[in-house]
Amino acid sequence: MMVAVFATMALAILVGQFGPRWLAALFLTACIGLFAWLFLFEIYSPEWGFRMPWLQTLLGAPGREG
Repeated sequence: MMVAVFATMALAILVGQFGPRWLAALFLTACIGLFAWLFLFEIYSPEWGFRMPWLQTLLGAPGREG
């Protein structure tokens, strides 16, 4: 899915350089929409969402007992 985000961003840059600006703005808006959808998809994912296994704050904190 990240490929689609980068592809629309690249299209926005290329069209902004060589084509009409309204089309570049459209591709940029699509890029931002795809990015927001991908972010929310990963956050609400049943496998990884909200768990963030790289942040183990409660397991290894010094001085915490319980």
